[in-house]
Amino acid sequence: MQPVLAAGDSYPTAMDITQEAAREYWFAEEKTTHVAVNKNGDVLGIYYIRPNQPALGAHICNCGYVVDVSARGQGIASKMCEHSQLFARENGYRGMQYNLVVSTNKGAVRLWQKHGFKIIGTVPEAFNHKTMGYVDAHIMFKNLV
Repeated sequence: MQPVLAAGDSYPTAMDITQEAAREYWFAEEKTTHVAVNKNGDVLGIYYIRPNQPALGAHICNCGYVVDVSARGQGIASKMCEHSQLFARENGYRGMQYNLVVSTNKGAVRLWQKHGFKIIGTVPEAFNHKTMGYVDAHIMFKNLV
């Protein structure tokens, strides 16, 4: 995860996040975390799923995904997205919302749209991109029922 987080172009965590802090973030109590591995047991990607809001908003989930740089282009993110939707439905979630999809991350925007997510809003300059400065971020949603 470190190279992805340090890139500063798609994920809102601190670019210099420590391994311990990353572990705490990804495996926090309110999250269910899934890891994608190959047949050799190498980690290819990771995602978490959690309620997007507490109590009366907990029927909508939120996810965060990271694919290892060396595993890009192999369909890992797509498979994790499919798995997360299946897991969400099985666990009673009625919708899935991505709160911060960086607008300049065109690959992610296309992938989520391919999986049925719609841009329901755009927050101007919501992400401080490492090289581009402040860029817009999308809120994306998919109904699961």
